[in-house]
Amino acid sequence: MHTTLFYIIIAILLADAVWSWILEELNRRSWAHKVPERLADVYPQEKFEKQKQYRKINHRFGEISSTFSLVILLVFLWYHGFAWVDGMVQQFTVHWLWRPLFFFGVMGLASFIISLPFSVYQTFVIEERFGFNKTTPKTFVLDQIKGLLLGAIIGGVLLGLVVWFYEFAGRWFWLYAWAGLSLFMIFFSKFYTTLILPLFNKQTPLEEGELRTAIEAMSKRAGFTLENVYVMDSSKRSTKANAFFSGFGKNKRIVLFDTLINDLETREIVAVLAHEIGHFRLRHIIWSTVLSVLQTGLTLFLLGWFVSEPSLSRALGVDAPVFHIGLIGFAILYSPVSEILGLGMTIFSRRNEYQADAFAAKYADARALQSALKKISANALSNPTPHPWYVFFNYSHPPLLKRLEALDRFLD
Repeated sequence: MHTTLFYIIIAILLADAVWSWILEELNRRSWAHKVPERLADVYPQEKFEKQKQYRKINHRFGEISSTFSLVILLVFLWYHGFAWVDGMVQQFTVHWLWRPLFFFGVMGLASFIISLPFSVYQTFVIEERFGFNKTTPKTFVLDQIKGLLLGAIIGGVLLGLVVWFYEFAGRWFWLYAWAGLSLFMIFFSKFYTTLILPLFNKQTPLEEGELRTAIEAMSKRAGFTLENVYVMDSSKRSTKANAFFSGFGKNKRIVLFDTLINDLETREIVAVLAHEIGHFRLRHIIWSTVLSVLQTGLTLFLLGWFVSEPSLSRALGVDAPVFHIGLIGFAILYSPVSEILGLGMTIFSRRNEYQADAFAAKYADARALQSALKKISANALSNPTPHPWYVFFNYSHPPLLKRLEALDRFLD
């Protein structure tokens, strides 16, 4: 049985890689040779050619990095690398809690080391070549260290909690783990911009002036109590622009990238913020959190059924069933189900984006939102003509031209 499971695991990884390659290839072949007429005002031909070069280089880089990662994982599986790491950890501890924490610590550190050269190349070669990178080596190093420590602390606490429930709660451990992880997800959603984001970026209140006055007027029309609008120093890392809404209750906060303020006019910024407020007023944030909690519950329920199956650990080279090895095997076997659930979430997300656009058109200016979306996309050298199938399976936001078309019905 464990041999069959081993080959199923290999097959799933290969099938996923082939499927991703097919979608990427379809998307590559859909790249337009000429600027879509509707984008001619923001995409002069010279910039459009630059966009194609950016897409081409990122496509090739993605193929190389994903193939490298797949080969490493397959070799690791074939030579029972997980069992080898577990054996190494057991030389230091066999404690039911420390053993899985050290195991995933070693795996996480190895993954970080393997991916680091690709991150360096992406940031300081590709993004630098096309004028996006503003990250200094010092900032990059600090970001990596902070991310590694934050991941170790948060990941270690959550994993330790799940392992503790597994050890002491018996067959109902998944239920307790679901409750614990759900509380964390809600806490994280509420306090992300006040606890986590300040570790990486500085946020300052938007100063008084024309922009803030216009935002306050729009918020009043939209029935939204404006409490916090902050500007984030994203320009210290990249020239790309964005804005987002985070939290709920007294911790809800709108965050503007400083690059957005530099790139857009006042009416365009107001329209973008109306879109973000729309997500809050239409309860998209709450529903996304609820769906994530439900998805986590299903995952943990199935994990509770299969993680202790001896064949799962044996398929990865460990004779006796052990939680952290079973967890890895389950994660790979579960990935097709996860893909299907993820597809449902991306469809739901695209629907939410259309609704938030409609909200912005009602309480701000549809034409200004169209102009903002075009500028943001063009400045980021985004692909204006993605393949429909690639969009269907991967895009959490509708393609630019589709959003512009949907907004047309709100024009005077």
